[in-house]
Amino acid sequence: MRIQAPRGTRDLLPDELRIWHVVEERARELFRLHGYAEIRTPLLEATELFVRGIGEGTDLVSKEMYTFTDRGGRSLTLRPEGTASVVRAYLEHRLESGPQPVKVYYLGPMFRYERPQAGRYRQFHQLGAEVLGTQDPAADAETILIPYDLYQSLGLQGLDLRLNSIGCPNCRPRYREALLDYLRPRVERLCPSHQRNWEANPLRVLDCKSEACRAATAEAPETTAFLCEVCADHFAAVRRYLERLQVPYRVDSRLVRGLDYYTKTVFEITAESLGAQDAVAGGGRYDGLVQELGGPSVPAVGFASGLDRVILTLQRQGTDLGQARPPEVFVAAAGQGVQEAARILAFRLRRAGIAAATEYGDRSLKAQMKVAGRTGAQWVVVVGEAEWAQGQVVLREMATGAQQIVDAGQLIATLTRSREAATDGAPRR
Repeated sequence: MRIQAPRGTRDLLPDELRIWHVVEERARELFRLHGYAEIRTPLLEATELFVRGIGEGTDLVSKEMYTFTDRGGRSLTLRPEGTASVVRAYLEHRLESGPQPVKVYYLGPMFRYERPQAGRYRQFHQLGAEVLGTQDPAADAETILIPYDLYQSLGLQGLDLRLNSIGCPNCRPRYREALLDYLRPRVERLCPSHQRNWEANPLRVLDCKSEACRAATAEAPETTAFLCEVCADHFAAVRRYLERLQVPYRVDSRLVRGLDYYTKTVFEITAESLGAQDAVAGGGRYDGLVQELGGPSVPAVGFASGLDRVILTLQRQGTDLGQARPPEVFVAAAGQGVQEAARILAFRLRRAGIAAATEYGDRSLKAQMKVAGRTGAQWVVVVGEAEWAQGQVVLREMATGAQQIVDAGQLIATLTRSREAATDGAPRR
């Protein structure tokens, strides 16, 4: 019996990874333009980090984490999200004592025990960013703008930005009481899970995807009606930034996000083609998380995006992100006596910055030329026994069939001149 990848995980093969690389490279460039630096945190963290940071009563902590006890008796968890790890690193390395704000981004795998479905895996890949050390609403707008601009530039269709403010510890208790009063006579209409725990965290009822809870909360009080003056002014400023930057959005009073650490701004970006699981990015402000994890009071905001969903959406849309780049040169050996010389020559071309492919078997020159044609190489370098004895090779241009004898020591210079000439003669766009 063959061993297969565990359920909810998958292999990313070379053809698919070409699209991933395009998305990741564009994201890195966008982060560079906005002044973010990359951070890489461990896949394993102390379980307590997520219990304290995300909330012990959340489904993520109570049902979805991969947690185990190591041989030293320590409880460890495969990271289910990136924000808590970034905050832990921020505190551990005393980044709060340096220039603020600290702006970082990350790319990497996360792990959640969920039911696998389209665009959702148990090992999934997340792109995210965090801004720590400022409560300026411009930072909120920035963390919304980056994923929105990224996915718009990639051609993601049907982008929909939903925005809300869930207040702060000063004003949220009033909203919580109003929501409890609203839910109390409607408890029997909620889904079975929230019939049991609606009082513990009523905001999570709004986040529930079941039709029962959505119908029961259709006329629930809106969070924005209970904001204190500070939160209301902050939310108005975030909206002004988006409007002046011509980023379309809609206020959604149901949007609360599923993690306990959020305060004030929350947002979610969805895209068509993914059905019920249509979110491609989300985030918000979490001004109390740093302090909750043992640090000083540091305001922060960030976002995370599931790259698996984004790639799936681009594939379903048939988005053209460009073809894989073929090798520039194919090095063919015309005879067994020059096979090693051909391979050494290919290595030297690569060291000089010229992408080169070559044959590793014993196929005939005719068979190698067919392989060269399939690779899409622009030139073929034929290493023949007679020519090589004279320190020469044959250089053939595949498009025209024109070929010339070239001194082996001048091959790199000849190819470089030919490449530059081809670039100069290319039509301007």
